[in-house]
Amino acid sequence: MENYKIIVSGGGTGGHIYPAIAIADELKSRFPDAEFLFVGASDRMEMEKVPQAGYDIEGLWISGIQRRLTLKNLMFPLKLLSSLLRSKKIINTFQPDVAIGTGGFASGPLLKVATSKGIPSLIQEQNSYPGITNKWLSKKVNTICVAYENLERFFPKEKIVLTGNPIRKGLLDVSQKQIKGKDAFRLIHSKHTLLVLGGSLGARRINELIEDKLDFFESHNVQLIWQCGKLYYQQFKQYNKLDNVQVHAFLNEMDMAYGAADIIISRAGASSVSELCVVGKPVIFIPSPNVAEDHQTKNAQAIVDKNAAILIKENELDADFDMHFLDVLNSKENQQQLSENIKKLALVNATSDIADEVEKLLKN
Repeated sequence: MENYKIIVSGGGTGGHIYPAIAIADELKSRFPDAEFLFVGASDRMEMEKVPQAGYDIEGLWISGIQRRLTLKNLMFPLKLLSSLLRSKKIINTFQPDVAIGTGGFASGPLLKVATSKGIPSLIQEQNSYPGITNKWLSKKVNTICVAYENLERFFPKEKIVLTGNPIRKGLLDVSQKQIKGKDAFRLIHSKHTLLVLGGSLGARRINELIEDKLDFFESHNVQLIWQCGKLYYQQFKQYNKLDNVQVHAFLNEMDMAYGAADIIISRAGASSVSELCVVGKPVIFIPSPNVAEDHQTKNAQAIVDKNAAILIKENELDADFDMHFLDVLNSKENQQQLSENIKKLALVNATSDIADEVEKLLKN
């Protein structure tokens, strides 16, 4: 058995953390004797989620650059220097055979040090528009796994491998988990179930929409699993007292939540879109307008163009939401068509394909 040492970095949001964990899980199944170490930002959610998944993690003092002049921005050079020095110490101590980055603040310094020491390195880019960290790293790493075509304008063409985005284990058989999922959330089987996903931190506009529509949902026999995000839980937890509403800061059993759902409302981050293609339930995307190059709208539009989901922009919610929601809710035919079409877009082998690329680096 190969006792490789594999270092993984990705975090800040679930969109970076879960792909990193999915890749590590796949490599662990191939190399049971391998040793894994994650590196994250010391004050972000990876410090909690990675140990829950069974992996050790070290934290760096690092954060992103704000779009305006702030004290945090003035501290950035100091944080970057600190993180580079800490990364150097971690790598010298752990001595990895390969380094993997899935985006987020911490992967920049770690992969920068790894590539400078000649350690074979791979980055995984989830979005159609890459983040600043991966653009910065792309010149030095060996392999760049991507989920969208036409990324040659951002990355060296010869390093790009189209794999899709890794998805969490347990999502491939979600269609078998409807009864189990509804039981796990103590839901009424005769009611329609709406799953609301605003990302790990939460989405203010989606939360406001759901709050505004609670009477509307009740009048149409809809019960909710509402993941409002940790930033908003204190504001919305009061609605747990309603019979048809469950408010959660975070959902740990995503396979059960997806299994229970009849309809899903979601942001359109790349990892979410990839998961929802595999899950194969009717989806209404409400993209965040506050992201680089409006890439969430582009992610969602790629699905909508295949008649595989509904897209409502934030500024059109007041006018259009009820109509679109009822079009899906009241038509089994629409539900079935959206489900079938979105499933066709799933890249179910992404995690395995990325692990293949890591394995090539380990064995070269």
